Amino acid sequence: MERPLVSVIIPSFNQGTYIRETLESCFSQEYRPLEVLVFDGGSRDGTVDVLRSFGDRPELRWVSEPDGGVVDAVNKGLSAARGAVLAIQSSDDFYLPGALDAAVSALEVSPDLAFVYGDVEYVDADGEVTGRTHLGPWSLRAFLGRDMYVNQASAFFRAWAAREVGLWDEEVPYAADSDYWLRMGLRFPARKIDRLLSRYRYHEAQRDKTGTRPARDWEKSVRKRIASRELAPELLGPARRGIHLTWHHYTPESHW
Repeated sequence: MERPLVSVIIPSFNQGTYIRETLESCFSQEYRPLEVLVFDGGSRDGTVDVLRSFGDRPELRWVSEPDGGVVDAVNKGLSAARGAVLAIQSSDDFYLPGALDAAVSALEVSPDLAFVYGDVEYVDADGEVTGRTHLGPWSLRAFLGRDMYVNQASAFFRAWAAREVGLWDEEVPYAADSDYWLRMGLRFPARKIDRLLSRYRYHEAQRDKTGTRPARDWEKSVRKRIASRELAPELLGPARRGIHLTWHHYTPESHW
């Protein structure tokens, strides 16, 4: 059977040090067909030179122009992607061999699945492995309660699910990926793949080092779901607990 086209969306801004490794991890996958879409926000480092170095490779489409940030870049990608299976990969993270094949195979087993995700290895700025995740199986209750999470670097989702839930929410830019999995998980099934799919890089310039803004945006997302009565009564307790745990995680010790 013909396998579905996979579209990897890469939002980018001033990550010229790492984006080559991100792109090469896509193109080195054995899985095909594949398209890679880079939406760069007008980087002023070497990012554009790296993109140009791939020449006229037909699997790569890219643009570099000022944008409204990562949410705007991702939404451009979601609107432009032609694949039946989509992924959003940061320009400083990268896939492990076999990641795309494993994700598509898992989705093909169950046509009703909206998204799948796997574990990640943590690496430092130099690419040295410093640890890994052991993520639990998908559970909406556990996700809301922050007993587990979905790492974007190892997540793949169906285009029909993306069309159903819409674009990333510009009102929660520092929790837009988690908000997206929550919106999908409220409507459709998901599944954990028990294998490492990618490497997630920790370094000084990444967006995660932004104080309490991720906690602020996660609370805004969850309270929106509570206000709209999208959450079943048995999920309200875990949802409120998850808000507090997220604040606990992101609040510096000096602020307590």
